[in-house]
Amino acid sequence: MKSRTTTVIVVADVTPGRHIGKDIAGGLRDMVGGRSKSWENTLEENQRLALDELVDEAKSLGADAVVAVELVDESLGAQGGMMNVKVSGTAVSTR
Repeated sequence: MKSRTTTVIVVADVTPGRHIGKDIAGGLRDMVGGRSKSWENTLEENQRLALDELVDEAKSLGADAVVAVELVDESLGAQGGMMNVKVSGTAVSTR
């Protein structure tokens, strides 16, 4: 029996809403230096969410795996007050 490979590009975007407490804490960290753990946690959570959405999209297309995954974080808005997490990859099916 001969197997066939099918590929398709899949993309997921996550742009969470603003959180005033994190904005204030992050702004203070910017002024005095140091890491903002609340923003790091938010970014990590949104990266996981975007990856989960990517996997769900690939599964809905009948894919067995996603390869060549790229994850990009960017600031949006006039002063970078929002973040966007975009993840893309190639969904592969060998059925």
